[in-house]
Amino acid sequence: MNNPGFDIATVERDTGLSKDVLRVWERRYGFPLPQRDAHGERRYSADQVERLRLIKRLMDQGHRPGKLVAAPLETLTGLSPRRPRPAPPAGGETAADGLDELLDLIRQHDANGYAQAMQQRLARQGLLRFVQDTVAPLTGRIGEEWENGRIEVFEEHLFTELTKRLLRQNIAALPAGRQRPRVILTSVPEEQHVLGLLMAETLLALEGAECIPLGTQMPLLEIARAAEAHRADIVALSFSVAFPGRRVPTLLQQLRELLPPDTALWAGGAGIQRTPLLPGVTLLHGLADALQALTDWQREHA
Repeated sequence: MNNPGFDIATVERDTGLSKDVLRVWERRYGFPLPQRDAHGERRYSADQVERLRLIKRLMDQGHRPGKLVAAPLETLTGLSPRRPRPAPPAGGETAADGLDELLDLIRQHDANGYAQAMQQRLARQGLLRFVQDTVAPLTGRIGEEWENGRIEVFEEHLFTELTKRLLRQNIAALPAGRQRPRVILTSVPEEQHVLGLLMAETLLALEGAECIPLGTQMPLLEIARAAEAHRADIVALSFSVAFPGRRVPTLLQQLRELLPPDTALWAGGAGIQRTPLLPGVTLLHGLADALQALTDWQREHA
């Protein structure tokens, strides 16, 4: 009979905690404590996986992992309460301009309704404003709701997949970029979030840049090789709020050393908010910064 539970690869994918971290915690703290199947492979119970997801969420909020792993479940739950969603203010829609309605469609698991509502907003706003005024702030709201325990992981995934599909459809419909700069868009290992890259690609492509998307989680050496192979003018990375901020400066410095001196390195996303200024790296605190950096680059290389 099969041993119930989840294998370590599944736990790594579902929690965002690497296999190495799970093994170290097992030795150091005695948690998680998986069973073993007939082949000696680790099998984790659903309760352990849920607790690991809660620990990862608290780590992303700045809590120290050593104290979290040893804490009882009641303490963890108290640190990250599943707060009910506050009632909307009297008077109807706020300055969110309909974002609450879109969030509600995700919570109601109404994929068709969400897709239709987003298409309608795209038609009203045009692609540039749609990315800046709908997709970007809605992505931020989804992240906040997830951190505060007001949205489930599967709901966040539904939002991401539907929004990715819409952006990619519209990127594919744009004329191929024939102007400089040639921009590689990707993320470093363990950074799985792609929406930031897709938003940046949309805006850069609208301005005529030639965009080369490489997806997510590219090793640094491969990014450098791709930049050389494509004769890239710019390498643009995205870091989400879930990425460990303390690692960002070191990764950027390492990649900067690997890239040719005349290849610009840009980094954006919520994960760089506390990143200090680094030589040879342009930090983009929002999509407006990306457009300004593009304008500056084109002016400099005109």
